[in-house]
Amino acid sequence: MITEVTMKRELFGMEISQKSKSELFSATDLVRAGNVWRLKKGMSPFDITAFFLRKDTKEFVSALEKEFTLVKISGRGRASHTWVHPFLFIDIALAISPALKIEVYSWLYDHLLKYRNDSGDSYKKMAGALFFSFPNKSMFPNYIKKVATIIKHELEAKNWNEEDERTLKLRNKIHENIALLCDVIPCDDAVRIGIKKALD
Repeated sequence: MITEVTMKRELFGMEISQKSKSELFSATDLVRAGNVWRLKKGMSPFDITAFFLRKDTKEFVSALEKEFTLVKISGRGRASHTWVHPFLFIDIALAISPALKIEVYSWLYDHLLKYRNDSGDSYKKMAGALFFSFPNKSMFPNYIKKVATIIKHELEAKNWNEEDERTLKLRNKIHENIALLCDVIPCDDAVRIGIKKALD
């Protein structure tokens, strides 16, 4: 999938942003959530600026930069985000509190981004197969919008960027089913059966 999408993940009831392609996390959101957690525990707020000035942090960032192309993108201005590589994100989480470690690891090992990207790729495949089979090409833009709306409705989805792994897997399966079926049956039937088979 080509388009970079900012996804929202939850940590202690607050949203953490993550980019779908680069997989960079918002350190800004992490610190905000972490400081809410720290204040509830009677701890002083975490200072991200001081963290980045530490010698061990600079050494770690330098080592990451040798291994990975993109490690940190600093935001400018009040509403901007600082984006960091997942390994640096873990380091920040550990500096905020070791209790965040399990939560962060589970994020990095889940497949939400994988299924988000797979669903985007499978959508293109489905749209291409439907276009090839659709009899009136001039009406296809309206038709594909209708198909996308039907899928969203059937999965009771509100915003694809915020859906869970199960929903994204089902969407991916629906796209694949429709792409296969429309080679052998009319488009409307392929959509109806493709959805039914995925949901059975």
